[in-house]
Amino acid sequence: MKKSLVLAMAMALGVTASAYAANPFSDVPAGHWAYDSVNKLAAAGIVDGYGNGTFGGDRLMTRYEMAQIVAKAMAKGANVDRLAAEFADELDSLGVRVAALEKKSDNVKVTGEVRYLYEDSDKDGYTNNLRSRIWVKGQVNDDWSYTGMLQNVQDFKDNVGNEDDEDDIDFQRAYVEGKIGGLNVLAGRYNAFFANGNIYDTRADGIEVSYGDKVKLTGYVGKGTDGTLGFLNGAKETFGNYAGGEVSADLAKGLNLAAGYINVKDIGDIEDAENAIWHAGLTYTAGDVTLSGMYLKGDADGAAEFGSTGAKLDDDGYVFGLAYKGAEAAEVNSWGIWANYYNQGGQTYLAHTTDANTFDNDGFKGYGVGVNYTFAKNIVGTVAYYDTENKLNSKDDDKIIWTDLTFTF
Repeated sequence: MKKSLVLAMAMALGVTASAYAANPFSDVPAGHWAYDSVNKLAAAGIVDGYGNGTFGGDRLMTRYEMAQIVAKAMAKGANVDRLAAEFADELDSLGVRVAALEKKSDNVKVTGEVRYLYEDSDKDGYTNNLRSRIWVKGQVNDDWSYTGMLQNVQDFKDNVGNEDDEDDIDFQRAYVEGKIGGLNVLAGRYNAFFANGNIYDTRADGIEVSYGDKVKLTGYVGKGTDGTLGFLNGAKETFGNYAGGEVSADLAKGLNLAAGYINVKDIGDIEDAENAIWHAGLTYTAGDVTLSGMYLKGDADGAAEFGSTGAKLDDDGYVFGLAYKGAEAAEVNSWGIWANYYNQGGQTYLAHTTDANTFDNDGFKGYGVGVNYTFAKNIVGTVAYYDTENKLNSKDDDKIIWTDLTFTF
């Protein structure tokens, strides 16, 4: 790029100087077409020529030299957003921060995920579908952002009468995240994740407020939006209104303790169906290995006390987990393995995170093992096996083979 062109571009940006210095360049005489412009740039400190006293207007510039001119123009308050974006790498090497520009150019990000799933269940047959998700995240300001997610599920199984569902696109997430003073706030329709998913892991309309780092306090209130408790006749697709909180603390290197409480009312929109669940768990990580254990205690009232057979639900439970590494979408050939053991009474969960059969909310026990692997960048596969049984009826059991392939972009 010739300096004559750079000069014209810089002047178009409105670079000015309050006073003209004597012309410092021997190769730009008073009669030269660029004399006034060069004087303005020199007086403003934007250009300083070469050590031999010349401007070198016909000389080809390097990108690094151009970045120096842009950096000086930025320091003088000139509007150089487009040039700063073009020379962002060179400006960064000069120590010039263009964070505000970067935020402006990346204000809205669109990402996606496509997952093919084949699941075979002894009890319920097979599932064969393609789930597509589009995520939109917009930066409101330095402290607040908005996230939305659209989802479509195309069912490849021959479900007569459900053909129209394949054209449905659901607005499944719409929430804001931000800070108010020292508090972190999450509000809207988001994926609520209580007790590592051992109590609840699905959509909810609510708000969460958290504070702290090594010792973190979290409070939440809202209304569940997904799922039906099968043993509650006439229950609508809701888990009722909830409120609760959790405290987590790093006790030592790699060792974390978490304990919390959630009180859920009007489960399935049935007025007397309520449940209060306590949980406490430890997680220990050493290198690539993670061990976890959690105890849960439920205290249900009304219809929520009883399972599908009319028997009273167990009110306690526990979960143990072991994991090694884990597939990272951005790291080809990364992988992980895991194993979980479950023994949870029906009063200890509402929408469990596991892909095993949880037998509505009768309670379940059994295990799951799985492996995941990154075949190529942003292409991750998972294979898992689950073997569980109903705690109210040991003859009611299920074995599930779960396979999926997920593409992210």
